[in-house]
Amino acid sequence: MLKVGLTGGIGAGKSEVSRLLDAYGAVIVDADKIAREVVEPGTRGLAAVVAEFGEEILAPDGTLDRPKLGSVVFADTERLAALNAIVHPLVGQRSAELERTAQEAEASDGEGGAVIVHDVPLLTENGLAPLYDLVLVVDASSETQMDRLMRLRGMTEGEAAARMGAQATRAERLAVADIVIDNDGPLEALESRVREVWEGLRRRAHAPSDR
Repeated sequence: MLKVGLTGGIGAGKSEVSRLLDAYGAVIVDADKIAREVVEPGTRGLAAVVAEFGEEILAPDGTLDRPKLGSVVFADTERLAALNAIVHPLVGQRSAELERTAQEAEASDGEGGAVIVHDVPLLTENGLAPLYDLVLVVDASSETQMDRLMRLRGMTEGEAAARMGAQATRAERLAVADIVIDNDGPLEALESRVREVWEGLRRRAHAPSDR
């Protein structure tokens, strides 16, 4: 089994890389998806968020109003840290459960060579690189990130800058990378590069020294 950490700045294209790796056969543990699950109505995660930020961050149907919460935390590093202190431990617990399930499935089929990819947006910020056999960073210039956030997600320049500013710098992400996927170019080039990386991950996962 090979345990890979996948990260990248907002707008860099990490989600597309995760989608491609999933299609190739990787077991994806998506921290963003889990982060949504742990604050669904009725969870202790949502109760803790409401206790910290107040009921005004709830939508009329009782779900978390993410845009409203985002407008609070991404403009205030202390409030962001408070949110992370609630959500990150819950995400870690659920991620570990999913990894154990993948390991058990690998053991039962006897084939080995599973590649488990932890899709973690804040891997660099939270110092998680040592948890993985390899760290895969999806990289794009700040200009590309800004363009995608404004053009594809409808953010204003100020909103995009705030989201980018709340994350690690490009240099900080590259400093923890074992493998870098450049995503400043077209989708066709990305697919080719991800396929190349995937083949390398599979070879490493099946290498005797990694078992």
